[in-house]
Amino acid sequence: MMLHRQAVQSMHFIEVDPAFRRDVLYGLGVRPRAIPARWFYDRAGSVLFEAITELPEYYVTRTELSLLSEVVHEIVAMTGSGRAIVEFGSGSCTKTRILLSALQPAAYVPVDISKEFLWETAAGLSKEFNELPINPVEGDFTELLQLPPAIKQMPRLGFFPGSTIGNFLVPEAVDLLRTMAATLGRDSMLLIGIDRIKDTGILLRAYDDVQGVTAAFNLNLLHRINRELQGTVPVDAFHHVARWNATEARIEMLLEATRDIRFGVDAKTFSIEAGEAIHTENSHKYGPRDACVLLRAGGWTPIKDWTDQDKQFSLILARAG
Repeated sequence: MMLHRQAVQSMHFIEVDPAFRRDVLYGLGVRPRAIPARWFYDRAGSVLFEAITELPEYYVTRTELSLLSEVVHEIVAMTGSGRAIVEFGSGSCTKTRILLSALQPAAYVPVDISKEFLWETAAGLSKEFNELPINPVEGDFTELLQLPPAIKQMPRLGFFPGSTIGNFLVPEAVDLLRTMAATLGRDSMLLIGIDRIKDTGILLRAYDDVQGVTAAFNLNLLHRINRELQGTVPVDAFHHVARWNATEARIEMLLEATRDIRFGVDAKTFSIEAGEAIHTENSHKYGPRDACVLLRAGGWTPIKDWTDQDKQFSLILARAG
């Protein structure tokens, strides 16, 4: 097994990220209330998200998987073999397996904020690709990352699938793309998945499935607050809301209070009235021209744009600079 640990973390206690505490306390105190979507992904949240990707309503994953399988040999021809693949927000690495099999990379660096899920997934992946050096990095990919010294001299391909870029407001997305360029370095390339604008009904069903898995994923954020920040949030007093904001071209997810409530978090007290909501996620959708403008603003030059037959999703390969 060629799995290399960059930092040792104990899994025997809940290690509270100071940024999580800060964002939650700030987000509950401001108006409108909002907590960044990145805090969905503790271990329970990561498992729930993987369940979402298998739902019939959630077109994103299966469309991207199918598209990636279809064009991966073109990607190999354009990127070449021997690169280090750096995946931002690696999750279960389902799509990554397609790249690893076809690209024959020199190394793989999964980056994820969910420490336990990261190491479990990386360990499983190392059994499938036992000759591949795997160097997991526990961290927040929105910040400049220190990549493993082992890949210092390797050309790099960033991989950012799943349309996660859509979770960021446009100025934040531009900053993120610039940060990725700085992390990957000169002459790097980026393969990014970007979801397209489409029928509103398709979008709303994808983010509010009939089985309630997305609702559980959203509500898990409150469970996490209670687990890690000594919260007393009455989770049953909230329900999941998904809505389309046509002006901003995005799906918005919220947790709406069904009654007046009062609760504590980290020794601070908060009150929320019935009908008031906590904004937990944005999922911006882009037209093909918009996506290219976004990449250029973030310091990347688009080389090739692939889309599925129904034009629901794009994979874009770009070069730094």
